[in-house]
Amino acid sequence: MKRIGLVGARGYVGEELIRLIDAHPSMILGFVSSRERDGDRVADHVAGIDGDLRYRNIAHDELANEDVDAYVLALPNGKAALCVGNIQTRSDAPVIVDLSADYRFDDGWFYGLPELNRSQYQGQRRISNPGCYASAMQFAIAPMRGRLAAPVQCFGVSGWSGAGTTPSDKNNPDLLRDNLMPYALTDHLHEREVTRHCAQVEFMPHVAPHFRGLSVTANLHLDEPITLDEARQVYRGFYADEPLVKVSDEAPWTSGIAGRHHAEVGGFTLSADGRRLVVASVLDNLLKGAATQAMQNLNLAFGFDELEGIQAGGRA
Repeated sequence: MKRIGLVGARGYVGEELIRLIDAHPSMILGFVSSRERDGDRVADHVAGIDGDLRYRNIAHDELANEDVDAYVLALPNGKAALCVGNIQTRSDAPVIVDLSADYRFDDGWFYGLPELNRSQYQGQRRISNPGCYASAMQFAIAPMRGRLAAPVQCFGVSGWSGAGTTPSDKNNPDLLRDNLMPYALTDHLHEREVTRHCAQVEFMPHVAPHFRGLSVTANLHLDEPITLDEARQVYRGFYADEPLVKVSDEAPWTSGIAGRHHAEVGGFTLSADGRRLVVASVLDNLLKGAATQAMQNLNLAFGFDELEGIQAGGRA
């Protein structure tokens, strides 16, 4: 059994990770760290969890003392470095999976989007989990990456859980009711992330009143004309062996993937000249956009089947 330590366990993604690790046949929770819930039973906060495991308020400079095989950092952006610095004082090089954006631009970390780059994994112990929007955009773009004639425009809409638990306008259900809130319309972090790892994009994100799930509509300008059948065949072939990325002819809905582990790409629409392809991509921002992907990366690091502990197509 591999012992997993979770730092930042109070948030929405942290709770999903607790469920996934608890259900994994070859992993066990070594600790769950949360300042606000220190001393509380995990089972009292996370549905479906049994036992007497309790949250602990573990100082960042004490993490290296924990007896775990891997650390998963589910912290806000800008908070990981203190944890990583202390963990790396251990001589046995435990696995570190960071869910923030802090190391997605660092060549010293493996960028863990398995469907697109698992062939580049060579036993790296430091893994940076991709962003939720960034994952959806790359799933829409990657099959056509070599045929692009211009930056890809991406219109995104996410549920308010993507803004985390710290109160703000972007996660205020009352403010968002009957509303669509645009924000960070240029130079968004995920715009830079996708441009670095896949293709140049121009990203326009929005927050909607629903809780979970996000949708990206990607507008791809192609260097040569393509037929609609050919486009569909390209995507189906590209993801033929990927159980967590499904391709459909119809445009996928966020309600169809909320609470599910897979992403879905579809709704292929082509301009009359065959050089403008529009593709929709959806995923659950808390699962395939975060916790499920982290579990894939942990499985990869430990040599387990990538889907172990993940119920393909449904929530574990």
